[in-house]
Amino acid sequence: MTRAGMHLAELNVGRLLAPTDDPRVAEFMAALDRVNGLGKRMPGFVWMMEGSGAPGTGNTEAKIGGDPQFVSNLTVWESVETLENFVWNTVHRAFYERRAEWFEVLGKMHFVMWWVPAGHRPTLEEALARLAHLEAHGDSEEAFGWAFLKEARLWKDHRCTQVAAE
Repeated sequence: MTRAGMHLAELNVGRLLAPTDDPRVAEFMAALDRVNGLGKRMPGFVWMMEGSGAPGTGNTEAKIGGDPQFVSNLTVWESVETLENFVWNTVHRAFYERRAEWFEVLGKMHFVMWWVPAGHRPTLEEALARLAHLEAHGDSEEAFGWAFLKEARLWKDHRCTQVAAE
């Protein structure tokens, strides 16, 4: 679904099991440029925060709480369908399905989406506020997960378990 004059923003955060230069997360770290590059070439991709998914890049914009093991990915897409297509129908899905090999289970919300006016580039601070709103109030127009979007379909087969939070 495309909303007139609106794009879909998403934030996904995670905490690596080990420092970015540790062999336990080496495969994930080595794939970041490939997966992010693919996302940037996908139909419907609009924008990605610099440093998204790349801890240790020196970009302070992508850091959360000064913890170098936190990975944040903040992107904007033209529609629900274009984001879903990237997440579930590309190599991204293979890495998503292996997330337990590289990431801690946070035990709280780690993913949020919200609508932004076309041309708006959300900040990490804005995105974290949306995530906090979702955690405090549940799905609403302000902040939501996949289940809130009636047009989202692919996530149903691949969603996180309840313990990991959606």
